[in-house]
Amino acid sequence: MKVHRLNKKQKISMNILDVFDFFSSPENLSKITPKRLGFNIMTPRPIEMKEGQLIDYTIKILAVPIRWTSMITSYDPPHMFVDQQIKGPYSMWHHTHTFKELDANHTEVEDEILYAMPLGFVGGMVHSVYVKKDLESIFRYREATIGKLLVG
Repeated sequence: MKVHRLNKKQKISMNILDVFDFFSSPENLSKITPKRLGFNIMTPRPIEMKEGQLIDYTIKILAVPIRWTSMITSYDPPHMFVDQQIKGPYSMWHHTHTFKELDANHTEVEDEILYAMPLGFVGGMVHSVYVKKDLESIFRYREATIGKLLVG
C-alpha cells in the first residue's frame, strides 16, 4: 500500500484560541468545503470534540454520495487534533491539524494528511489522474475561504 502525503500551512491573523475553536468545531467543515462535495454531517449536534469521538458524514465524489466516518484519535487543545477515517473512500486517511502561536494575534495552521488509495494498481491510476489534483483543489478552496472567514 503506497501512502501519499499532503502538507499545507496557512498563517491566520487571529489568536490561537479562536483559530483552534473554529477548526475543532465539526460544524465549520461545511463552511470550508467546496459545495460540489455536498458535505453533510450525519452525527447529531452538538458534537463534543474529544479523543474517541466518532463523526459521521457524507460527501459526493463525482456526484456519488459516500458515507465517511472519522474518529478523533488525538485531541490536545489548542495545539493539535487528529482525525482518522474509520470508514470511507480511502484505504487509510490520517489528518493531523497542528496550530502554532506565532504571536498574540497570529497563528500558523498546518494540515498533514497521510492517505492511501484502495484497489491497488487501479487506485494508483485514479490517484494520479484525479484524486491528487482534486485534493489540491479542495485545500486551495479551504485556504481561500479560511482567509475570508477568519480575520482578526
